[in-house]
Amino acid sequence: MMLSRHLTLPIIIAASICAMPALAAESSYVYCDNGLRCFKQPCPSSSALDLATGKIIKGVSIDTGGLPQQDQALDLSDKLYAGKIVVRGSIERRTQTITGKDYTLSWLVATRVVRAAKDSEREHCFSR
Repeated sequence: MMLSRHLTLPIIIAASICAMPALAAESSYVYCDNGLRCFKQPCPSSSALDLATGKIIKGVSIDTGGLPQQDQALDLSDKLYAGKIVVRGSIERRTQTITGKDYTLSWLVATRVVRAAKDSEREHCFSR
């Protein structure tokens, strides 16, 4: 079966789009320690609330390495731990080796600090 010239280009374009890696969409998140403690890694002791969807991503770690310098200059550690700030970013799945075993874990890749979090946005920080 021979394809017509009219179909060849759309098929090539469609195949190229399908082969492209998916880009994670950015959203706003409230990241915090959720109070859970574990004896073994990986441990889901932190979570992030996606403000756009209301979904809570449990067991997520945060990568603040991509934040602008002015955001990195803030004392973020305590604010993130307590869920006091909203960060813009995306969720990525990364493979990490823990005690010789590979795990695919969720990471919130923060790109900027947006604002202070509202109390209602921090509620997931205290639930178990």
